Amino acid sequence: MLTGKMVAVRYARDRIIPRYLDVNDPAWGEVAERLLALFRGQEGRTRGELEEEQSELFGDDPSQIVHQGLAKLLEDRCEFEVVSGHPPEAIRAAVFRAATQQRMAVLGVAEEANAALTPFDREAVLRQAANELSLTPEVVEQGLFADLKTEQRLVQFKDISAERLLQRYNVALAQGVLYRCTRLHVTIRNEPPQRYRQLLRRVKFHRLLCEMEKIGETSYRLHLDGPLSLFSATQKYGLQLALFLPAVLLCRDFEVRAELSWGTQRKPKTFLVTPSDSLVSHYADSGTYVPPELALFVELFRKRVTDWDILEETEVFPLGSAGFWVPDFRLIHRPTGRKVLFEVLGFWRRSSAEQHLARLRQHVKEPFLLAVSDQLHIDEAELEGFPTEIHRFRNMPLPNEVVRLSKEVLNLSLGG
Repeated sequence: MLTGKMVAVRYARDRIIPRYLDVNDPAWGEVAERLLALFRGQEGRTRGELEEEQSELFGDDPSQIVHQGLAKLLEDRCEFEVVSGHPPEAIRAAVFRAATQQRMAVLGVAEEANAALTPFDREAVLRQAANELSLTPEVVEQGLFADLKTEQRLVQFKDISAERLLQRYNVALAQGVLYRCTRLHVTIRNEPPQRYRQLLRRVKFHRLLCEMEKIGETSYRLHLDGPLSLFSATQKYGLQLALFLPAVLLCRDFEVRAELSWGTQRKPKTFLVTPSDSLVSHYADSGTYVPPELALFVELFRKRVTDWDILEETEVFPLGSAGFWVPDFRLIHRPTGRKVLFEVLGFWRRSSAEQHLARLRQHVKEPFLLAVSDQLHIDEAELEGFPTEIHRFRNMPLPNEVVRLSKEVLNLSLGG
């Protein structure tokens, strides 16, 4: 993430517009490559040495704020550690004791006024501390301040391409602006249910304060509090809100509109992110993954069942303070038009599935059906008294059994 001083923006009336880089510009590509060369293959060097080389590389270049931002993102990809054969604090204690003893010895043989003028024997102090710790003077000197940030040594650098670095920088600029947010409105349109579930998991994971509004058949708007709308813990909350943005960037059709309190005078400003900004998320896109077993179930259902339709469900149902629920499918009985929401619990962690079952048991009022995989090892006793029918399956849900149980949920004639 970028620090506040690294966030370069321009103004257009009441709008804040980050100074995004052109990732296709060869000049910026060259800058990124030169910075990457400073970090590649530099294991063992100190953080201070790397920072000094960065300063020498670009000097007083007018674009220094950009260089600093790119370097900060690369530094975030580094693993540094204290490299010392002995705890630095123990080394310092021994050195300070040796220095005190040497000074006291000088005071014992000379007047106080002359003692201050007596040359300080640094090498003797290091040797005395080394003898006390059973180390060499060289190891003592190297470890004396090894735990300072500038003395930490590079252990590992997670490499990245120049293009991805520039893309990551542009996203980091947008994230930096969100630190000044008082209210965030995120509109998502026409996404599959897996995507909405992914977004809602991110909201919950980052502990964001969120309200959700349906604005279309498959479109929703999330209203999130910003860090500057809170009375405390604004820095931590602001980081969590910024970390939510890359999840939104995975969507195809979205709009992020932020209300800002900008500058020392806290002037009201706005900030907008849409697909036209060409920001590229660095999060792995697992949100729309459909397990092959589930895809096969849908295919067989449509082939074998003639009086029911199966549709991907994108409506979001509130679960009280527990969050939201997006079922997998909507089953529609053609003769009557009645519907059953259908959830498949086959590809979850058991702990997550148990928590989800508890929320459904408490909050869902619409007719729904559950299919629970035997691989979750959920006992029948845990499902006793559940307010709907449950289909237990081994490999994948069985279309005919799903239809039978759906009819029971709706109290339809089994022959209808």
